[in-house]
Parts: sequence; C-alpha cells; structure tokens
Amino acid sequence: MRIGELARAAGTTPRALRHYERAGLLSPERAHNGYRVYDGQAVVRVRNIRRLLDVGLTLEDVRVFAPCLDGDMAAAPPSGRGLEVVLERLAVLEERIAAQSAVRDRLAAALREATGGRVRPVA
Repeated sequence: MRIGELARAAGTTPRALRHYERAGLLSPERAHNGYRVYDGQAVVRVRNIRRLLDVGLTLEDVRVFAPCLDGDMAAAPPSGRGLEVVLERLAVLEERIAAQSAVRDRLAAALREATGGRVRPVA
C-alpha cells in the first residue's frame, strides 16, 4: 500500500509516517517510481506507535519498543528497558504536575490576598 492508504488505514497523516520513517520506526520499500510501499503489517506498527505516543512517550522512547511494534503489545511481556522508560516518563510527569500545582496554589493565594478572600478560584 502507498503512504496515503497507510495513513488512512492507521488514522494518521502521511507527514507523520514520513516522520516515523526518519526516526527509524518505519522502513518502507520503494517502488520503481520511488513511491513508498508498505506491507499490511505496517498498519499494526503505526497504530502501536500512535498508542505509545498518545500515552506520553516520545519517539526516542518508542524506539525501545521497536521489537514488539508489529504485534499485540498488550499481550507481550514487558521488557526491563521498556519499564524503565515508562517509569522515567512518569517521574517527569509527576515533577511537572507538582510544579504546576505549586504555581496554581501561589496564584490562588495571591488572588485571595488581593481580594480579601471575596474572590475564590474555581476548583
């Protein structure tokens, strides 16, 4: 299948597919006219890449999961490095959430102080 067909089947864009190719996550064949040609398994691979990106991993993180991108990732046993990547990403998110919560709390306190408590932030 060609790039547009794969994009439609996988629910993404040709631009994203070219991005995954540059990242080394997709390796299409080339037709005699230079067009990219993907096999049917590429749909599964792209959907798995999208799932990993959707949960907050980066393309660099996704590379760790390359050996299992062509199959049922939910059924595959987790790898040690895969678990490390997920734990690292969770730690980063927890730090960001804590930082944003601290900013929210300071802003809410400033609002209460400035208005004598008459205006309360929306919780």
